[in-house]
Amino acid sequence: MEITLDHTTSSDIAHGMVKARIAAGSPAMDMVLTALVITDNETVGEALQTAAILSREHPSRILGIVLGDGRGAPRVDAKIRVGENSAGESVLLRLSGPLVKHADSVVLPLLLPDSPVVAWWPRNGPTDPSTDPIGQLAQRRLTDAESSSSPVRTLKATARHYAPGDTDLTWTRLTPWRALLAAALDQSSGKVTGGSVEFSPGNPVATLLVAWLESRLRVPITQRRGDLDQISKVVLHMADGDVTIERIDASSCHFSVPGSAPREVPLGRRTLAELLAEDLRRLDADDIYAATIDHLLADA
Repeated sequence: MEITLDHTTSSDIAHGMVKARIAAGSPAMDMVLTALVITDNETVGEALQTAAILSREHPSRILGIVLGDGRGAPRVDAKIRVGENSAGESVLLRLSGPLVKHADSVVLPLLLPDSPVVAWWPRNGPTDPSTDPIGQLAQRRLTDAESSSSPVRTLKATARHYAPGDTDLTWTRLTPWRALLAAALDQSSGKVTGGSVEFSPGNPVATLLVAWLESRLRVPITQRRGDLDQISKVVLHMADGDVTIERIDASSCHFSVPGSAPREVPLGRRTLAELLAEDLRRLDADDIYAATIDHLLADA
């Protein structure tokens, strides 16, 4: 069911959602959160499609917010969809005029009551998400430094304004590497004395990996230049040998632990929907992420 509302208000949009649910035969929907997707005309289609996929795991009310021209008279246009390729409902809001700077006043009445709110900026996120007008409505705020023209610089700029509930998807992309390295150390009783990470310059995931390893292991990690866009190789030096993870191709790597035979393990890129789904499995603050970016900034 789809309803289009031009020159509308938050109240009319709320009534439109009820009407759409009834028309779709779903007067009651078990939605667990409100997802705010702050995007632009260029990426709105892809971003809302990703959010719709995400809602299959986390049934959500998705509010896509496109901030238009701040000049002229205030205007809100909305497109409501219920039951189309998602397990929740979605509203695309296009704001213009003075409302561009006061988008929170339009969004606030549309939030699910007594439910968590997550804000996601697919690109061009604010440097200080927790003080952004829309970010202030959310318990979890997700940015993506990798989508910027200078990912490492953007990551550090956002990290300087960290508040509990903030996460960058760069950190989420690092999860498979963290899991492999944690598994390797669980299999060894030796102490790590040092290590190295090989990657191409400007890789924010690798930059965070170095900061995470140094902050957790309390040893120096050498940064080596690699030729691949992804992390090429990680080595941790131990008394009984080296832990080595070396990329074979875009989706797999060699995994070697002292005392065990080397083996090939999967290590590929995940989709945006998979990254977001991981982040939404926990809505509390990530203390390890906070400690990692503290270390990153201390070395800056």
